[in-house]
Amino acid sequence: MELFADLLLIAVGAALINNFVLSYFVGICPFLGVSRKIDTALGMGLAVTFVITVAGFLSWTLTEFVLRPGAPLASAVWRMLGGEGGADLSVLSYIAYIFVIAASVQFVEMYVKKFFPPLYKSFGVFLPLITTNCAILFACLLIMKEVVGGNWGLAESLTLPIFGGLGFTLAIVLMAGIRVELDLADVPKPLRGAPIAMLTAAILALAFLGFTGMGASLKQALTPAAAEPPAAVAAVEVQR
Repeated sequence: MELFADLLLIAVGAALINNFVLSYFVGICPFLGVSRKIDTALGMGLAVTFVITVAGFLSWTLTEFVLRPGAPLASAVWRMLGGEGGADLSVLSYIAYIFVIAASVQFVEMYVKKFFPPLYKSFGVFLPLITTNCAILFACLLIMKEVVGGNWGLAESLTLPIFGGLGFTLAIVLMAGIRVELDLADVPKPLRGAPIAMLTAAILALAFLGFTGMGASLKQALTPAAAEPPAAVAAVEVQR
């Protein structure tokens, strides 16, 4: 029950309360660049969700077995080379995660290009730019922080990227729906284009702030007062 409560808090926090785009303001480039049509926005959201999930799983694997202080594989190799104690390769985390993200994006790009050519063409330059989507790197670094701290296992480390990606999809589809309507509206000339898009994103971010209190209420309902789940609270920051 405690694990279920942790996972639910992480899921709700990543998707709604602390939405990557509208709360942490990461992943803004595709959020603004690919949110002109609903079908394109949905495709981009699902692509980012897949990439962030694969990258999250691989980052957990690398962190748990190679990068964290005292990781079994790194420590075993270090002892074979004559070293003493455990190895600490956490300094290489940024490089490792960037390679993981780039490989995941390349796989998605090849798949979409082969099986969905119109969607691939509509993405344009923004599909390979998923490699530089800081929302994915943000999720990997948050996973590393919690794994190194001993708070998260594989279940928590997969829940965050899956629901973080779904939250990104929700945000970009909502943005696309609003921008489709804005194309038919009489927007003042100085606000057309990027200005009205930024104002719309700001209003969406304010709307998502309404979910903040939901986290505290959900935590109180799911967990006993004497046994609060520190891992979920620290990661999701349900109380700001």
